[in-house]
Amino acid sequence: MKKIAIQGIPGSFHDIAAHQFFPNEELELICCDTFEEIFDHMKEDSNVIGMLAIENTIAGSLLHNYELLRDSGATIVGEHKLRIKHSCVCLPEDDWDTLTEVNSHPVALAQCQQFLKRHPNLKIVEADDTAKSAEVIKNGNMRGHAAICSKYAADLYGMKVLEEGIETNKHNFTRFLVVTDPWIADDLRERSKVNKANIVFSLPHNEGSLSQVLSIFSFYKINLTKIQSLPIIGREWEYLFYVDVIFNDYLRFRQSIDAVSPLTKELKVLGEYEEGKSTL
Repeated sequence: MKKIAIQGIPGSFHDIAAHQFFPNEELELICCDTFEEIFDHMKEDSNVIGMLAIENTIAGSLLHNYELLRDSGATIVGEHKLRIKHSCVCLPEDDWDTLTEVNSHPVALAQCQQFLKRHPNLKIVEADDTAKSAEVIKNGNMRGHAAICSKYAADLYGMKVLEEGIETNKHNFTRFLVVTDPWIADDLRERSKVNKANIVFSLPHNEGSLSQVLSIFSFYKINLTKIQSLPIIGREWEYLFYVDVIFNDYLRFRQSIDAVSPLTKELKVLGEYEEGKSTL
């Protein structure tokens, strides 16, 4: 049985991502209120695997999670791209004509704006988690309250699904990273399938320093799929660059790292893994 630390509760999108990434495996979920708690559990038990969202195609990057990952010493061993589908759910006894408010996480509410505009009579109330909204309504027998969450959460908590697919943009995906203690990393990935890596580095204040690094990656045929800069706290106008790369030849990737290292400061490979496929 694998121990998986997630942000949220059973029925959350982190839960769905974990079970899809580890299909047909028995999982022990460690439910956390914050992303910091995920890494705390990993420090307490080196066998705990972390599943954390890092990017959404609509809301953008979860910048704080980049910092948590870099500071943790954990390594990335996989990724999962989950299609986010929202549903409006309520108690079995309720229906459209009895509802007075809708509860969910602020991001989920923002992603369902067109649906909410069609129901101006519903008071919008922000909550900490999508699945938690459904659980609270069910456990409290809160008549007149609806939740926006996954259909999976509705089934889990015995809620009635009033409408599925209420998200405004149907191309709504969240990318999750699977992180673990470096000592057990190779037990969770197939080295022969590794074709993606996450790198972080800073650069000296020299003209063209970033373009030189990018040119070297290009020379080694390393494809940059994302570059994200974050300010270094306490060092004015200095930045860390988080870069995702894809490659066909692992040796050439390692050679590119050796080539760019003298041009960078604090370069660190955060993980090497197989590129995740999008699930519909």
